[in-house]
Amino acid sequence: MSTCPSLLIAGCGDVGTRLGLRLAAAGWTVHGLRRAVEKLPAPILPVAGDLQADDCPPAWPAGGLDYLVYCAAASVADEAGYRAAYVDGLRRVLGWLTQHGQAPRRLLFVSSSSVYGQQGGEWIDETSPAEASGFSGRIMREAEQLALHSGIAASLVRLTGLYGPGREWLLNQVRQGYRVASEPPLYGNRIHVDDAAGLLACLLQADARGLRLADCYIGVDDEPAPLHEVVAWLRGQLGVSHWAEQATVRRAGSKRCSNARARALGWAPQYPSYREGYAAVLAQP
Repeated sequence: MSTCPSLLIAGCGDVGTRLGLRLAAAGWTVHGLRRAVEKLPAPILPVAGDLQADDCPPAWPAGGLDYLVYCAAASVADEAGYRAAYVDGLRRVLGWLTQHGQAPRRLLFVSSSSVYGQQGGEWIDETSPAEASGFSGRIMREAEQLALHSGIAASLVRLTGLYGPGREWLLNQVRQGYRVASEPPLYGNRIHVDDAAGLLACLLQADARGLRLADCYIGVDDEPAPLHEVVAWLRGQLGVSHWAEQATVRRAGSKRCSNARARALGWAPQYPSYREGYAAVLAQP
């Protein structure tokens, strides 16, 4: 392996950009494919392209590519939007690699813990059945299978609920007096966007050092927590004392995801729980 691996991040949005900046700082050559390349910071080499268009982007990297990270996000949250973003988009990128005779050492496919359908608060790891019945989980599983059978060594990275700067849905809900059921506890799983990028970087750098990666990792912090507990803590931080008039909100799904496999590889979250992560978000001007 050369001392300066090359990486293409397809769908280089928030997490992808944070990943690209980390690896560019470590000496990697990083290409970022997205429609709005003017949003990419300087160290990331821009590849203007649309994952939903058949034509290969004109600025596609020449020469070899050591790694591919597929990190797209659906712009429309329906079945067609998911299929376009995750299945069709990945298929196009794999075709563009073939067109250029490029065979990366490894593909990281950024997936979601939505593939797990468990709802009883049970602990989940990478060996747990991933049989969610909703369209998002089903289509993500289809895309995962495409990655695993792509002819490139592949690892799935199933991220849990992303939060961080610009991802403040829960904070805004709490400010409005969001009510959440406490019995039975509704467990949620989350990972700060910087930790998600850090996990992807850790996996790529481990592979570049010659470590053997597993075919799946869950990206989650150390402390899955009941949603009512998170809301109560945020109310205290924000000084919110009122409750919304509408009835208690109950979200579907309750499970606890384990990060033991990622930690065994040497990764550790910078924000081990919602407390450190949201404190950092709230400390920003």
